[in-house]
Amino acid sequence: MVDDDIDNGGSEFAKQRLEELSQGRRLINDIGNLSLEGLQILHVQRGSILCNLVVPEHLTDHSSGNWHVGAMTTLIDQVGGLAIVSSIGRAGYTATVNLSVSFLSTVKIGEQVEIEAKVLNQTGKLSSTIVEVRRKENTEMVALGKQWISQVKVERSQPSRSKL
Repeated sequence: MVDDDIDNGGSEFAKQRLEELSQGRRLINDIGNLSLEGLQILHVQRGSILCNLVVPEHLTDHSSGNWHVGAMTTLIDQVGGLAIVSSIGRAGYTATVNLSVSFLSTVKIGEQVEIEAKVLNQTGKLSSTIVEVRRKENTEMVALGKQWISQVKVERSQPSRSKL
């Protein structure tokens, strides 16, 4: 559960990061950036993110014209992770340790979807989210992502020399 009464600055940080990613101003990797390109951020609050996306042609399986499940999964992973960041603040890096996605329907080029991510639980360094992707016109569930994320501490040290 997330205590909404305590503001840790994470919501504003997550919103800024989403805006940068959706506009291609911040590089995750090619696939991560492409999957978030054009994302419209509607609302960010502690532990919750709501976005829209009009599915662009470059995110589709060209043989069928459907939104590619890999691109959908990447978006679910990124938005779910940033929902956790909105909850914990800029406390360091996060890593997805478990991600499952149920694909319930297809989405064509140009269709609009709504993505809603919510933090379900936080226990120590582990957090869980649920991410729902719904068709905007009729709220039909397109995909449901469940995710566990761990906060990780990254320490920079001298590079180790290989013994090979």
